[in-house]
Amino acid sequence: MKSFLISVVAMVLGAVSATALAATGTVLRAEKLYSQPSASAKVAGNAAKGASVMILAKQGGWLRVTSGNTTGWIRLLSVRAGAGGLGGAGLGDVVGAATTKSDPSRVVAVAGLRGLNDEDLKQAKFNEAELARLETMKVTAAQARSFAGKSGLAAVNVPALPAPQAAKAPASTWESN
Repeated sequence: MKSFLISVVAMVLGAVSATALAATGTVLRAEKLYSQPSASAKVAGNAAKGASVMILAKQGGWLRVTSGNTTGWIRLLSVRAGAGGLGGAGLGDVVGAATTKSDPSRVVAVAGLRGLNDEDLKQAKFNEAELARLETMKVTAAQARSFAGKSGLAAVNVPALPAPQAAKAPASTWESN
């Protein structure tokens, strides 16, 4: 009986500690939950815009979350860390959730070629099938504007940088040191 009680207590403590490690988040737009961290994986369920989720893990650009009774993987930029609802859910909130480090609710998103070295890049070969697959994912400018508008994003005109100026010759020899 004593060993049974110890087993039950250990299971309860494990469940409580796993819940304590999980962080909350808010879904920024209706998204599918996938069985694996890949858009080509089987769809496990859906998460509605504004739904509260528990963030369980992070892998690359994906978060493992629980939404209602469904657990699955959702794109990192589709979730705002914290339990504040969609009050501000603008670009700053999305970038903040994606670029802040530390606990599971604050993940780091980094773009780049991590893990590739010069030899890997020298051995790279053209992959026609992969290029064709990418072509199937392209969208028109109108589709991109529509998608951005549904997410609360708007176009902003940014002035161009001034043209670079040629460096002036130093007026005295001490400026060249």
